Amino acid sequence: MRRRGRIGGWTPRIAFTRSRFSSKQQKFYPQCTPRNSGPQSRDTLPTRDTGIANEEDWEISLLNENVNESGTNEDGSTWYRQSGEDLGENGYLRRWTMMGGKSHDGSSEWMETWWETSDWSGYKELGVEKSGRNAEGDSWWETWQELLHQDEWSNLAHIEKSAQKQAKSGIENAGWHEKWWEKYDAKGWTEKGAHKYGRLNEQSWWEKWGEHYDGRGSVLKWTDKWAKTEVGTRWGDKWEEKFFDVVGSRQGETWHVSASGDRWSRTWGEEHFGNGKVHKYGKSTTGEIWDLIVHEETYYEAEPHYGWADVVGDSSQLLTIQPRPRRPGVFPNLDFGSSPPQLDDQT
Repeated sequence: MRRRGRIGGWTPRIAFTRSRFSSKQQKFYPQCTPRNSGPQSRDTLPTRDTGIANEEDWEISLLNENVNESGTNEDGSTWYRQSGEDLGENGYLRRWTMMGGKSHDGSSEWMETWWETSDWSGYKELGVEKSGRNAEGDSWWETWQELLHQDEWSNLAHIEKSAQKQAKSGIENAGWHEKWWEKYDAKGWTEKGAHKYGRLNEQSWWEKWGEHYDGRGSVLKWTDKWAKTEVGTRWGDKWEEKFFDVVGSRQGETWHVSASGDRWSRTWGEEHFGNGKVHKYGKSTTGEIWDLIVHEETYYEAEPHYGWADVVGDSSQLLTIQPRPRRPGVFPNLDFGSSPPQLDDQT
């Protein structure tokens, strides 16, 4: 089945864009021309509303040896690059590479760290963190990671992906932050979601959304977004849908509050009975009201468009992380406890 619309695709009324400081990207840093094979300047702000990037987009390439080097470019900017390994109990191994640079006057700088982690339990993690600022005071930070682990009781494999991104203008009261996550298991259970926030001078907006699939045909999707101005005007929209085997419901609300406190809202709902009949109902504060039974086909997505097979296929670098060799007879210390953990409704 297909679902109408696209969750998380709301365009807020607030005209918050990154154009005022993304257009300055070419002025952020002098282009590095290192004479000692130093890292190139990373002068790009993270892009808003792009979700979680795949491995290939991050181009993570860890060095195979310990490095600690630095240098100065012809324009006076400086750079450094370091790499190493951290060891711990139960075969813990973290390989990392860190690099960064600074303009000749120190007014702009950037830093980037890549890492991969593993241990003898089968845990694997791949990630990157980036940050920077420019001479005009614009700053940004972002991190991305994906990990593989197995459930202690069922040995069921899980893959999780997440990303956080933020940017702030140095010349006006503007900035944005977003957090994305995706979770998958080998039986088809999937969870996806995002929290977003943005501000442009006197206007602010928020958005949250989530998708949950139990791998057996049950699906829950929801979104909630709202915005406000400093003078007190607020508006928003939210909805939720629950389905299993063509039977389910949708409900939502659109609302607006003026600066003087006057409120308008419209609420609506749908009950899908699985036999071609749909009960639709709703009302608004202006006197609208409806309650009727219609005949129409039910559209929804019983499975994620991007699921377990897709994420496995796109996680080749994560899956090929090599743990430390384990001596014969040495096993990881795993505390399974006295009883299995309680499972929530989504598992």
